[in-house]
Amino acid sequence: MSFPTKEERAKCWGARDKYWECLDSQSGQENVCKEFRNLYEKSCSAQWVKHFDRKRNYLRFKEKIETDGIPTKIKSDSTAFLPRRVYHKIVTVF
Repeated sequence: MSFPTKEERAKCWGARDKYWECLDSQSGQENVCKEFRNLYEKSCSAQWVKHFDRKRNYLRFKEKIETDGIPTKIKSDSTAFLPRRVYHKIVTVF
């Protein structure tokens, strides 16, 4: 496998960005964005598609954690999850 040219990389990134924009505007409904997904998979190598998909999932997870906090399970009758904020204390030892 040879490294893609500048034009091929730009085409891949453009297809990826259009697909991600479609997912964002359609609230993640992948069936609406199939045409963009096909163009994305056609423009990028399978390895790049896998990498970009994982990156998107991680970025969405990271954003959710930053806005909602870390979910924790309540030890009671309820199995609901509540957000929990994590704060780091700076301890100075003299």
